[in-house]
Amino acid sequence: MKYLITIIGPTAIGKTSLSIVLANYFKCDIISCDSRQFFKEMTIGTAVPSKLELAATNHHFIQNKSILENYTVGDFEKEAIIKLDELFLTNDYAILVGGSGLYVDAILKGFDEFPEIDPTIRSDINANYEKLGIGYLQQKLEVLDPDYYKTLSIENPQTLQNPQRMMRFVEVCIGSGKPYSSFLNQKKNSRNFTPILIGLEADRKIIYNRINQRVDIMMNEGLLAEAKDLFAHKELNALQTVGYRELFSYFDREITLELAIEEIKKNTRRFSKRQLTWFKRNEITKWFDFETPYEKIVEYINSKK
Repeated sequence: MKYLITIIGPTAIGKTSLSIVLANYFKCDIISCDSRQFFKEMTIGTAVPSKLELAATNHHFIQNKSILENYTVGDFEKEAIIKLDELFLTNDYAILVGGSGLYVDAILKGFDEFPEIDPTIRSDINANYEKLGIGYLQQKLEVLDPDYYKTLSIENPQTLQNPQRMMRFVEVCIGSGKPYSSFLNQKKNSRNFTPILIGLEADRKIIYNRINQRVDIMMNEGLLAEAKDLFAHKELNALQTVGYRELFSYFDREITLELAIEEIKKNTRRFSKRQLTWFKRNEITKWFDFETPYEKIVEYINSKK
């Protein structure tokens, strides 16, 4: 039997440090599924593990792509499954860690299959988006798939502001003649591993304090300069990310630096709340306080074998 130990939880809760401890205990590799740590140009603002942490065990899918590449969750699923198949040839364990719920689900459950869409449809949608903005995409999705639009507005509102994702939803609706949501939750591809889900949690006040401290540390480590270097590419999908967007607004002279930092903290706190909402839906997750000794978590993992 092969086991994928999956560590989830809100940002700044300590997933990275636990994953390294467990990887060393089980003598296995780590697969990162943080959708922003894939990009080599983004280091400080995505809380990429330090050089010492990366040297502590083998990591995969960290800073392996460029922001200039079009890299989707479907691409990640294919590549990560290939890597896991390779790792499981010589080890009974691997660790999956990250706060990107959609990417975690893609590995554990498989990715939904969508029909091929005529490329001219995407071109037309993109042209309308360029002229009319994100509101055009939101209105189209609300008409073509009202149930999915409502779900997103409640559970994942930031997606409604993501033009790449929204264009995909709309193009599937138009190209297939069916709601995008009708292609979700299909029978997924089988997996050759058993997932063991470990969730880390803490009192909300503690999480928020840890987030505020992390943002201050990022600023001290040079996040402002990192964002400045990326400012010319601010329209790229990879950079529609908390920690960068707010500083781009500062560079555009829309807000002060002090306000930008407060916005980063506020938006990261909101993001952590959405992460927990997403992860709490999975009933097989065993939740632990973030300060739980790793030995107790190891004991639980061993009990699931």
